[in-house]
Amino acid sequence: MTFRFDGDELDRSVWVPWYLPHWSSRAQSAATYSVGGGSLRLSIPADQPLWAPEVHPTPLRVSGIQSANFSGPVGSTLGGQPFLDHQQVREEQPEFWGCTPLYGDISIRMRGVISPRTMVAFWLSGVEDVPEHSGEICVMEVFGSRPQGIGMGLHRFRDPNLTEDWSVVDLPIDVSAFHTYGVRWRPGSLEFTVDGELVKRVDQAPSYPVQLEIAVFDFPDKPGPFEVPELIVSEVSVS
Repeated sequence: MTFRFDGDELDRSVWVPWYLPHWSSRAQSAATYSVGGGSLRLSIPADQPLWAPEVHPTPLRVSGIQSANFSGPVGSTLGGQPFLDHQQVREEQPEFWGCTPLYGDISIRMRGVISPRTMVAFWLSGVEDVPEHSGEICVMEVFGSRPQGIGMGLHRFRDPNLTEDWSVVDLPIDVSAFHTYGVRWRPGSLEFTVDGELVKRVDQAPSYPVQLEIAVFDFPDKPGPFEVPELIVSEVSVS
């Protein structure tokens, strides 16, 4: 499957325009985005509100989309990617299963416009129908403070069967230009690629479905003036 952005609306059968809304709310986690000209454009304007300001330990703003959503009722601790111990759901969300692959070749063609206080990322996170299904395949993340450092690898989180194996790989590329970032996900192995070239290998892998997440972040407590960050995506491929 190749997901393109050919129309002028986000395909809501595949994506929802919120970032982990169960820990915040749909209103606070709503992405600023547009679709047109064959691209998805995520951005964070100066007036975008903070994400989960009542509970997140540092100020954070996010525009992101994700391909699934699963969490429990308000007050439960069932939900993906908690950032606090015993974190509780703040707003109940409907279940959504747009695209939840298990193994395959997954890639994104994208570019990012970032400054020292912002970042862009594409990652695959366990849906966490149980807490152990929480491993994350980080295909790419780039901070504007280190624009040629591509973070990639595996985060174990609450999966006892995984070992942390994540690192930053410096590559002579311009992240403001389009590049294709991918992972070849097989039982027991992950191969990370940039523009089709193998960059990193991990000899373990999650063994449960994941959701796709694409986002741009702003960290207001970081030094430096604010500049509107953008993440522009032309296609996402899952095969």
